[in-house]
Amino acid sequence: MTRRSLGCLFEIVETLVLTLIIFFVIQTFVAQPYRVEQQSMERTLEPDQYVLVDKLTPRFDAYSRGDIVVFEPPEAWVQGGSRTPFIKRVIGLPGDTIEVRDGSVWVNGVRLVEPYVYDGQPTTASEEPARWVVPAGDLFVMGDHRQASADSRAFGPIAQSAVIGRAWLRYWPLGTLGILPTPVYPAPVGSGAAEPSPAAP
Repeated sequence: MTRRSLGCLFEIVETLVLTLIIFFVIQTFVAQPYRVEQQSMERTLEPDQYVLVDKLTPRFDAYSRGDIVVFEPPEAWVQGGSRTPFIKRVIGLPGDTIEVRDGSVWVNGVRLVEPYVYDGQPTTASEEPARWVVPAGDLFVMGDHRQASADSRAFGPIAQSAVIGRAWLRYWPLGTLGILPTPVYPAPVGSGAAEPSPAAP
């Protein structure tokens, strides 16, 4: 092999190595693709759709109520050794009091208006009223398809350290391409100004 051929081969190898390093850095620290496998976020996200997960901005911008996040499942919910990440919507922030009653979610005594909930289904059908206080450093998450979602109602608030990132772009299939907006809740959620709701027994 000639010196020129060796030089070309070296350049190709160098380019491939740099490409892999850049890909690794981007996927580890900036963004990564995620394939939706569960039904818990219908109709917002359907199974086999792909979203891009933002891993960079959450490092300096706190999660907001309404964000869709991808996170590592709690240990008790790992099935068959598979650690497929979960995807849910942030409902409660640190310090919030979350209640589920009368088919609705209440945050700090204020009923959430949730137009994204699957086909207008109630949050709870046969469950008794339940109440949680979100600890510091945690998030309370729920799926948009409430009847098909294992979420914080079952396993409690999740640690923010378990969150991989914020889903912000649905990019596949191409016909579904679009930004995933964070809803603006019309009620003064989190203000605690509303009349407090009765605590669950």
